[in-house]
Amino acid sequence: MGGGMALVLCLAVFAVVVFFSGLFTVAQQTRAIVERFGKFHKIAGPGLNFKMPLIDRVAGRVTHRVRELEITVESKTHDDVFVDVLIAVQFFVRETQEAAWAAHYRLMNPQQQISSYVFDTVRALVPEMPIDHVFSEKEKIAHAVKERLQHTMEEFGYTIMQALVNDIQPDEEVKRAMNKVNASARLKEAAKNEAEAKKIRVIAAAEAEARAKELQGVGIARQRLAIARGLKESVETCAEAGISSAEASKMVLLTQHYDTVTAVGGRSKATVMMIPYAPNGMTNVSDQIMQALLARDEMEQPPPEMPPTEKRA
Repeated sequence: MGGGMALVLCLAVFAVVVFFSGLFTVAQQTRAIVERFGKFHKIAGPGLNFKMPLIDRVAGRVTHRVRELEITVESKTHDDVFVDVLIAVQFFVRETQEAAWAAHYRLMNPQQQISSYVFDTVRALVPEMPIDHVFSEKEKIAHAVKERLQHTMEEFGYTIMQALVNDIQPDEEVKRAMNKVNASARLKEAAKNEAEAKKIRVIAAAEAEARAKELQGVGIARQRLAIARGLKESVETCAEAGISSAEASKMVLLTQHYDTVTAVGGRSKATVMMIPYAPNGMTNVSDQIMQALLARDEMEQPPPEMPPTEKRA
């Protein structure tokens, strides 16, 4: 009797253990593949699930979370420059039983499959581009990789969310040469701009100097005209007072001479000035001024009227 109770108790414990061995949990955003005797039986969703003990087994788990695969592809450009292109592919398994079944049973190594297609796509596009176009056309490369993978991986239950060209690294010597070319171009542009600015400054300075000299010449001409008129009026005033023109000219010139000496002496810092100061010199200056005034009076006189021409018969 006691042996029978012990056997029943052992069988009950074994049954409980076997029953609980059939329980399993599946994490969120994950599906479990359950096989029975090696054949696909069902797909278990997130939460607590049950499988037949000793008959069923969990063959694998498929996650639906987004994964990223980074691939470095070495390729040669159209101008024979080797570059390393870093491609990042973001993908996930669609949240359906069919997609989970295809991702588990139809594709053995999804990362290797994606890498193969990325290598094939990049090495088909980059050799047709010069090195400069590889940098400017990286969006084109990323779009081509995504389209190729999306079309291929769709039947395996995968969705390609995005393909990114994260980095393009040419050879170090090529990189230094490209930097030198860019630096030379910028220096050339800077020198051109500097020369253009210098040209503008020189032209502006020359125009300003020409305008200043023109105005200075006008001012000097007006000053001399005003001096000549003043001298003329002074001589005429002295003549009205009964002083001869020659004496009046000498008096005016002598007064102007003293004024000039005083003005020059006040502006100059020199302590000694060498100025011709002889009566004969004043007479010569007077003669020159009188000749200039007479010539000016002759120029100001209107031309004589021409007699009317006789009409020929």
